[in-house]
Amino acid sequence: MPLPPAPTKRAALLSPDAHDAPARSSHRGSRRSGESRTDSASSSGSSQPLELFDRHAADAVGGSSEAAPPIRAKAKPAPSRGQRQHPTARREPEAPAPAVHAPAPQQQQIAATQAPARPKRSKSNGPAKLFVLDTNVLLHDPMCLFRFEEHDIFLPMIVLEELDGHKKGTTEVARNGRQTSRTLDALAAAQDADIAKGLKLDTTGHREAGGKLFFQTAPLDYSLPISLPQGKADNQILGVVQALRDLYANDQPGRPKQEVVLVSKDINMRVKARALGLAADDYQNDKTLEDGDLLYAGSLALPPDFWTRQSKTVESWQSGSNTFYRVSGPLVPNLYINQFVYFEAPGEPSMYARVTEIRDKTAVFKTLKDYSSGKNAVWGVNTRNREQNFAMNLLMDPEVDFVTLTGTAGTGKTLMALASGLTQVLDDRRYTEIIMTRATVSVGEDIGFLPGTEEEKMGPWMGALDDNLEFLAKGDGGGAGEWGRAATNELIRSRIKVKSMNFMRGRTFLNKYVIIDEAQNLTPKQMKTLITRAGPGTKIICMGNLAQIDTPYLTEGSSGLTFAVDKFKGWPHGGHITLARGERSRLADFASDVL
Repeated sequence: MPLPPAPTKRAALLSPDAHDAPARSSHRGSRRSGESRTDSASSSGSSQPLELFDRHAADAVGGSSEAAPPIRAKAKPAPSRGQRQHPTARREPEAPAPAVHAPAPQQQQIAATQAPARPKRSKSNGPAKLFVLDTNVLLHDPMCLFRFEEHDIFLPMIVLEELDGHKKGTTEVARNGRQTSRTLDALAAAQDADIAKGLKLDTTGHREAGGKLFFQTAPLDYSLPISLPQGKADNQILGVVQALRDLYANDQPGRPKQEVVLVSKDINMRVKARALGLAADDYQNDKTLEDGDLLYAGSLALPPDFWTRQSKTVESWQSGSNTFYRVSGPLVPNLYINQFVYFEAPGEPSMYARVTEIRDKTAVFKTLKDYSSGKNAVWGVNTRNREQNFAMNLLMDPEVDFVTLTGTAGTGKTLMALASGLTQVLDDRRYTEIIMTRATVSVGEDIGFLPGTEEEKMGPWMGALDDNLEFLAKGDGGGAGEWGRAATNELIRSRIKVKSMNFMRGRTFLNKYVIIDEAQNLTPKQMKTLITRAGPGTKIICMGNLAQIDTPYLTEGSSGLTFAVDKFKGWPHGGHITLARGERSRLADFASDVL
């Protein structure tokens, strides 16, 4: 464990009063905290406590000067890594902030004691846009009202009507609708709220939202083509967008010119809007990645000259059956913990390893166990390619609590997960049982009127489980005969529980091996609900094919599986691998290529 850094010289210059000063709030964009800092600076006669502040020092000095009034720029938090802002909500080039006049001795003292700080991000001088939200955006992300920074939001009356129609039920859409209604009620009930002038979006504590929320309080005059049915909700929203575009086309007293943009998750809605000459865009804030090709693959091929040129120093040692390498070079900053690396070159021995440690400019590689050989078979299953061997090393590692597997059909995701689960449940006794669930197309809906128990109702969705269990039981039975195979099947079935996602809330899994199949159809919120069910000693495996998303309004970039892969990369107890080659049959491989 590294030692803590030594105290700096600036800490020795603090006055006794500074030690009793209250801590500064972490909200950089809070006006209240900025006013309290200004007041405290003006009431204090000594300039010594000013050394406590870094980027706020200029504001404090400006507050103590009587010649110049205090100037506060509203700072906005930077977006997190992997999160994309709405493309139409990007900022214009920023104007330089006005200078704050302060006495020369104090300016010299501040410049000498503090490190150069990043300049503040002030509010852009460009015109704020007006976004008209479709109902599906509110039902998809209840917090979307606060994702548009300084821009304004307009809700047509038909959107409120549709929102009211979706509030009943126990589905995820109904829950999102109720949460959106509560958010709108909180904004309307805020102090000094005036619907006619617009509701300030930052009144409920979301400081990143600097715009206003407008409701349709009066009928708007618009004319749509006769071919569009006037009673349909989508066409009414398009009419509102057209009327607002004409209304905000020019500057008027008390109402500046604004660009009106329709935001909808419905592709056909956006196509119709563009056909009518209206600006339309998709809701981009829910997307983890801009393109599915940017998804973390979990493995990396070392360049051919890695051992000769790119790796400056190499240390190796043996520990048990594994070999460790400590390397350094320009490749180290691009590596993640639990990422697989492999070296394949003609005429040279191959190397397959996993990154187990990254410290400063060095990384440690640990060689893998070869599950392709017969002596290392897992429940009678051997890996057939490089990526399958990587995945099996993650599945059989007790230190890895969360594994994500992506790949096309036939790559062996379910088979490997079940084989490793049966080995660790029945042979190693590491987990008590296997819990398997999958995201049905109607996630959150009632299972239906199928007869039987919960597990029997999930039977039609678990065809992949039955197929793989049949293969595993046949391979493990060997020459035991019909009675032996029947006993094996009964033993396997007793340790596998099939559960529905409808009843996962509030549960805690202890020492369980949880398999989540078809995870590409989950939203990020549903994925969070499932992963947080894990208790001590539980391992969760999420599998899916991002090319087969059936849930409406979900794409490769906004899927919960993509969200989990991106957020867990680099975590010491999580791993991911993308399976590339199909091993089902030559017919299936050829069909996936040509069809």
